[in-house]
Amino acid sequence: MARDTGFSGLAAACAALCLLAAPARAQEGVANFYRGKQLQLRVGTPAGSGYDIVARLIATRFSRHMPGNPAVIVQNVPGAGSLTLANQIATTAPRDGTVIGIVTNGVPTAPMLTPETARFDISRFGWIGSPSAETMMVMLWHDAPIRDIADLYTKETLVGAAQLGTATMDNPLVANAALGTKFKIIPGYDGTNAIDLAMERGEIMGHAGIGWVTAKARNQQWMKEGKVRVVAQYGFTKNPEMPDVPLFELPADPVKRDMISVMFARQDFGRPLIAPPDTPADRLNALRRAYDETMRDPDFLREAAQASMDINPITGEALEKLAAGVKATSPEAVARLRDVLDPNRMAK
Repeated sequence: MARDTGFSGLAAACAALCLLAAPARAQEGVANFYRGKQLQLRVGTPAGSGYDIVARLIATRFSRHMPGNPAVIVQNVPGAGSLTLANQIATTAPRDGTVIGIVTNGVPTAPMLTPETARFDISRFGWIGSPSAETMMVMLWHDAPIRDIADLYTKETLVGAAQLGTATMDNPLVANAALGTKFKIIPGYDGTNAIDLAMERGEIMGHAGIGWVTAKARNQQWMKEGKVRVVAQYGFTKNPEMPDVPLFELPADPVKRDMISVMFARQDFGRPLIAPPDTPADRLNALRRAYDETMRDPDFLREAAQASMDINPITGEALEKLAAGVKATSPEAVARLRDVLDPNRMAK
């Protein structure tokens, strides 16, 4: 029998050490790349919007969790319900990991619903993460004649909206088509801040697609003073912080049910952060892990609580699966949604 010289055991030990060292070398390579650089966090909505508030809060803590600790610079790129930014991220932004973006939750459905304006494939984005799923709701000024969810089906409800691709516009449009509500939509406002001001001035009754997180961050004082009322929420289940606010009932018709389900899927994306296609895998992984760590950062969590922001993080990997589910929507529902959300139809 051949005598064991110990060489095979030594080789195995060396191989194990190499495997352990590989991630460390990759981490150091990422750190060397980012060290001394700026990381741009672009926001697809105007300054002062709910998405902007979230982005700036993330930016204050993100650098400490990134290899190389690059400075994080926030830049607003509003327009077309974040499609301006999404198209930019998909086509012209650097693909080296130095630019990421936070977009509205209408972006993941845009290529399916408005392919003429969405020049990207959601499966090619690097999904980084989201602070939490969102609950969209109907919030009206206190003196609006709409008193409860039943009134939304029988009385004209004047609501403000930004543009197609945002919940402010798309939610009431789809609700009218699939549920039979009677929202009268006034488009063209520059984000939630402008809609709030119009509501306060009496130009409109309120919002038909505003997020609970946004409302808590922006309109908490109004809620405490009774200046606004939340009369309905969208979703499959109630937000636990709004147990007394009724849900819209799902329609029996399967196509209409799928239409509404697409809108609910948007909520699950929350406020997603994306990286450009072809971002190097090691840098995308570093961005994801830095995001995960930011969501657990005690200083971030304290500041988020002060801003009334819900934190129930969604990983980049989970967002990838959500994106795949959106792409699998039935053709019949897609065709109907395209008709309802057709920009040419809206212009008539």
